[in-house]
Amino acid sequence: MKPPFSSLLIANRGEIAVRIARACRELGIRSVAVFSQADVGALHAQVADEAIEIGPAEASRSYLSIERILDTAKQSRAQALHPGYGFLAENADFAEAVSAAGIVWVGPPPAAMRAMGDKAKARALMKKAGVQVIPGYQGKDDAAFLKKAAAEIGFPILVKAAAGGGGVGQRVVGKASELTETVDAARREAENAFGDKRLILEKYLSEARHVEFQVLGDQHGKLLHLFERECSLQRRRQKIVEESPSPLLDVKLRTEMGAAALAAAGEVGYTNAGTVEFLVEPKTRNFYFLEMNTRLQVEHPVTELVCGLDIVQWQLRIAAGEKLPFAQKELEQHGHAIECRIYAEDAAAGFLPQAGRVHKMLLPAGAEIRVDSGVSDGTEVGVHYDPLLAKVIVHGADRPAALKRMKEALSETAFLGLTTNIEFLQDLLAHARVQDGRMDTHFVESEFANWSPKGDLPSEVLLAAALIELQGENGQEETSPETDPYSPWGRRDSFRIGGSG
Repeated sequence: MKPPFSSLLIANRGEIAVRIARACRELGIRSVAVFSQADVGALHAQVADEAIEIGPAEASRSYLSIERILDTAKQSRAQALHPGYGFLAENADFAEAVSAAGIVWVGPPPAAMRAMGDKAKARALMKKAGVQVIPGYQGKDDAAFLKKAAAEIGFPILVKAAAGGGGVGQRVVGKASELTETVDAARREAENAFGDKRLILEKYLSEARHVEFQVLGDQHGKLLHLFERECSLQRRRQKIVEESPSPLLDVKLRTEMGAAALAAAGEVGYTNAGTVEFLVEPKTRNFYFLEMNTRLQVEHPVTELVCGLDIVQWQLRIAAGEKLPFAQKELEQHGHAIECRIYAEDAAAGFLPQAGRVHKMLLPAGAEIRVDSGVSDGTEVGVHYDPLLAKVIVHGADRPAALKRMKEALSETAFLGLTTNIEFLQDLLAHARVQDGRMDTHFVESEFANWSPKGDLPSEVLLAAALIELQGENGQEETSPETDPYSPWGRRDSFRIGGSG
């Protein structure tokens, strides 16, 4: 089969850049990686066929620099460009600049990105499409209007930034007396992160489940969904465990939500890969549109494992003009998949990101275990970017089998030299409510607020650590935090992956 493109530039870093490079290799496409001065020798630069330095460690002068990335794409004679997730992935101006330069943009149309990127506009569009939205308010957002709207909605409410995502600019207001102070804080946060201080209000759903649908559309009018992912296990409104199928959905609800996801995507003329996110009230079975991520999702591997499709490869094929060869009725979910995000963070200290050197990686292996990672032995995890180390994904015949396999996989995973969230994830998945599939988006903060590690390590981890100490290896020196507003280190209460959720 002829490759969709001769060459492709990957405008990203870390595990997603590695993932895209490998998809390119399987399709016979020459991959070009970009790297900052902080990422010299990084795994994503080694895996690609070619790697080009694009600037200093600061993301604003490298991975977020449209000019530098476009210059590099032209220099490398890349035929197409994949933005990954985070950084510039949902920047419509960047997408237009890529196309204007004669380079194929691997993603949705800029108009769709703009429509769904503005939460206020997206709510209005969803109402037009007949997709139910969370009761709320979008419109003139000065103090008087917000106060009146909040009273009509009823407390508690959620104050949200109209632009951006990843939980940034979101605050819960429990009573009217807290509104003014909370609005001011959310507005400052939104303006600092996104350059847009507009806010919207939504009814705060205290026991909701977070369920999203993967969609895929070609340039010939075919739009499909690849079923759902349950993403309710979150810390600080950021997902840490995802699974498919959702233990909440039955056939009827899955069908209704799938239809709503297609209606939402169809309203903006969506093509390529995207995700429509919903909040579901378990008791009433009512579901509401939350937002649409107009890019590849971090958690896409769980969908790949249950559907048997390579979403990244289909992104490339769709961008090249290929038609989707299957119909919705031909798609099925097979078995159960779970993904855990492994971060360099201290879960006992409010999930603070950690820096240091990966002295030694211990990774699980098996027929139904997959690890997507952007680090290797010796990698320095610094303060400039999100501290995602790897994603461990497992597949089983059913949910109990997948949970058992994940337990075993996490017990075989370690990143020596760094504090990670592995033990926290083990305890989280072992909780009776998680085992029974009865979690919600506030489960972590309600059940694990006072969590602390036991401190027990497997014997092989202790042995490896002892060998490292004998070899006299040293960790990373202290460095100054990144000042870019998109950096996870600039806002330690809710860091994001390259500027997105």
